[in-house]
Amino acid sequence: VQLVESGGGLVQAGDSLRLSCAGSGQSFNNYAMAWFRQAPRKEREFVARIHWSGDTTYYADFVKGRFTISRDKAKNTVYLQMNSLKPEDTAVYYCGLVLGWTPYTDYRKYDYWGQGTQVTVSS
Repeated sequence: VQLVESGGGLVQAGDSLRLSCAGSGQSFNNYAMAWFRQAPRKEREFVARIHWSGDTTYYADFVKGRFTISRDKAKNTVYLQMNSLKPEDTAVYYCGLVLGWTPYTDYRKYDYWGQGTQVTVSS
């Protein structure tokens, strides 16, 4: 399994970014894919999650109304649309893959990870 994130960058507060996570190597039908982020000296934290075979999504409270997770099955890609970005959103964003339907928010439950993409929001 390979997960490759892209789309990060340096933006100003209030701007938008769309992150992509392209998966390959196996079928993802029984998996959920999530976005996490990790700021310097902080633990990796849950951002959003979507199951590959369903439309159910879960979000951390601090991104509700600003971020949207979606997936394109034909492209084996999950997206994170981030609007109204704030300086506190600055972090490395990772996509992770976990088997099953349980909406895990603990990064230690996830089986596969991408290399991460840096998002920096200036004030």
